[in-house]
Amino acid sequence: MYKNKTPDGRCNLSGSKIRKLRMSLPQKTSQRAFAELLQLHGLDVDKNAVQRMESGQRFITDIELKAIASIFKINTDELLK
Repeated sequence: MYKNKTPDGRCNLSGSKIRKLRMSLPQKTSQRAFAELLQLHGLDVDKNAVQRMESGQRFITDIELKAIASIFKINTDELLK
């Protein structure tokens, strides 16, 4: 039977990488500020959605992944490593 979660139960592969990148930003961007950045890139997310993404409790769509990569100025593949 196919399961769409990681072996450790996470709903995405990139959440921990997103958190690490967010925390490494020069201004130490909060989850709320990061949600606002995502909104500027056309995504309808709030602080709670960012928290769930980073903790692996929420799936991340390809559209969201592309916007997140754009904010960090990296390729989407980097988020999936």
